[in-house]
Amino acid sequence: MSKVVAVIGASNNRQKFGNRAVRAYTREGYTVIPINPHEDVIEGLRAYASVLDVPGPIDMASFYVPPEIGERVIEEVAQKQIPEVWFNPGAESDALVARARHLKLRPVVACSVVALGQNPYAL
Repeated sequence: MSKVVAVIGASNNRQKFGNRAVRAYTREGYTVIPINPHEDVIEGLRAYASVLDVPGPIDMASFYVPPEIGERVIEEVAQKQIPEVWFNPGAESDALVARARHLKLRPVVACSVVALGQNPYAL
Protein backbone atom coordinates (compact mmCIF):
# COMPACT_ATOMS: atom_id res chain seq x y z
CA MET A 1 0.00 0.00 0.00
CA SER A 2 1.44 3.37 -0.99
CA LYS A 3 1.85 6.25 1.40
CA VAL A 4 -0.79 8.98 1.04
CA VAL A 5 0.50 12.56 0.83
CA ALA A 6 -1.54 15.77 0.73
CA VAL A 7 0.22 18.53 -1.21
CA ILE A 8 -1.04 21.75 0.40
CA GLY A 9 -0.90 24.48 -2.24
CA ALA A 10 -0.82 22.13 -5.22
CA SER A 11 -1.00 24.02 -8.51
CA ASN A 12 -1.73 23.50 -12.19
CA ASN A 13 1.19 25.82 -13.00
CA ARG A 14 3.99 23.38 -13.82
CA GLN A 15 6.62 26.01 -12.89
CA LYS A 16 5.40 26.20 -9.28
CA PHE A 17 6.84 23.92 -6.65
CA GLY A 18 3.33 22.90 -5.57
CA ASN A 19 2.97 21.28 -9.00
CA ARG A 20 6.49 19.87 -9.08
CA ALA A 21 5.81 18.17 -5.74
CA VAL A 22 2.65 16.52 -7.11
CA ARG A 23 4.68 15.12 -9.99
CA ALA A 24 7.62 14.06 -7.80
CA TYR A 25 5.47 12.20 -5.29
CA THR A 26 3.49 10.55 -8.08
CA ARG A 27 6.73 9.46 -9.76
CA GLU A 28 7.87 7.89 -6.48
CA GLY A 29 4.67 5.84 -6.15
CA TYR A 30 2.83 7.86 -3.52
CA THR A 31 -0.93 8.32 -3.57
CA VAL A 32 -1.10 12.10 -4.06
CA ILE A 33 -3.97 14.28 -2.89
CA PRO A 34 -3.69 17.85 -4.27
CA ILE A 35 -5.13 20.48 -1.92
CA ASN A 36 -6.18 23.77 -3.52
CA PRO A 37 -9.54 25.50 -2.95
CA HIS A 38 -9.47 27.00 -6.47
CA GLU A 39 -8.87 23.86 -8.56
CA ASP A 40 -10.88 20.70 -9.29
CA VAL A 41 -8.14 18.68 -11.02
CA ILE A 42 -4.35 18.98 -10.84
CA GLU A 43 -2.09 16.80 -13.00
CA GLY A 44 -5.07 14.52 -13.66
CA LEU A 45 -5.77 14.05 -9.94
CA ARG A 46 -8.90 15.17 -8.13
CA ALA A 47 -8.11 18.22 -6.03
CA TYR A 48 -9.78 19.05 -2.74
CA ALA A 49 -10.37 22.42 -1.10
CA SER A 50 -9.26 21.13 2.30
CA VAL A 51 -7.71 18.02 3.82
CA LEU A 52 -10.97 17.74 5.76
CA ASP A 53 -12.78 17.03 2.47
CA VAL A 54 -10.57 14.02 1.69
CA PRO A 55 -12.14 10.64 2.45
CA GLY A 56 -9.84 8.27 4.29
CA PRO A 57 -6.56 8.73 6.14
CA ILE A 58 -3.59 10.80 4.99
CA ASP A 59 -0.06 9.87 6.10
CA MET A 60 1.69 13.18 5.54
CA ALA A 61 1.15 16.75 4.36
CA SER A 62 3.66 18.77 2.37
CA PHE A 63 3.15 22.54 2.56
CA TYR A 64 3.68 24.85 -0.43
CA VAL A 65 1.79 27.88 0.88
CA PRO A 66 2.99 31.01 2.71
CA PRO A 67 3.22 30.64 6.52
CA GLU A 68 0.21 32.89 7.11
CA ILE A 69 -1.95 30.45 5.14
CA GLY A 70 -0.19 27.48 6.72
CA GLU A 71 -1.10 28.77 10.18
CA ARG A 72 -4.79 28.30 9.28
CA VAL A 73 -4.33 25.02 7.43
CA ILE A 74 -2.28 23.38 10.20
CA GLU A 75 -5.40 23.29 12.37
CA GLU A 76 -7.21 21.27 9.68
CA VAL A 77 -4.19 18.97 9.33
CA ALA A 78 -4.31 18.28 13.07
CA GLN A 79 -8.07 17.73 12.96
CA LYS A 80 -7.57 15.22 10.12
CA GLN A 81 -4.89 13.53 12.25
CA ILE A 82 -2.14 13.75 9.64
CA PRO A 83 0.93 12.93 11.75
CA GLU A 84 3.81 14.14 9.56
CA VAL A 85 4.06 17.64 8.07
CA TRP A 86 6.76 19.00 5.78
CA PHE A 87 7.30 22.74 5.60
CA ASN A 88 9.11 23.40 2.34
CA PRO A 89 11.29 26.49 1.77
CA GLY A 90 9.10 29.59 1.95
CA ALA A 91 6.29 27.75 3.76
CA GLU A 92 7.99 27.61 7.15
CA SER A 93 7.97 29.95 10.12
CA ASP A 94 9.01 29.50 13.74
CA ALA A 95 5.41 30.06 14.84
CA LEU A 96 4.07 27.46 12.41
CA VAL A 97 6.60 24.82 13.48
CA ALA A 98 5.85 25.56 17.14
CA ARG A 99 2.12 25.26 16.49
CA ALA A 100 2.60 21.94 14.71
CA ARG A 101 4.56 20.61 17.68
CA HIS A 102 1.92 21.91 20.10
CA LEU A 103 -0.70 20.00 18.08
CA LYS A 104 1.43 16.82 18.50
CA LEU A 105 2.39 16.69 14.80
CA ARG A 106 5.86 15.80 13.50
CA PRO A 107 7.12 18.85 11.58
CA VAL A 108 10.02 18.59 9.15
CA VAL A 109 11.53 21.82 7.79
CA ALA A 110 13.13 20.79 4.50
CA CYS A 111 12.42 20.40 0.80
CA SER A 112 10.31 17.26 0.51
CA VAL A 113 11.15 16.82 -3.18
CA VAL A 114 14.88 16.77 -2.41
CA ALA A 115 14.15 14.29 0.41
CA LEU A 116 12.61 12.03 -2.24
CA GLY A 117 15.98 12.13 -4.01
CA GLN A 118 14.76 14.33 -6.84
CA ASN A 119 15.87 17.71 -8.15
CA PRO A 120 12.82 20.01 -8.07
CA TYR A 121 14.34 22.18 -10.80
CA ALA A 122 14.52 19.21 -13.17
CA LEU A 123 10.81 18.41 -12.92
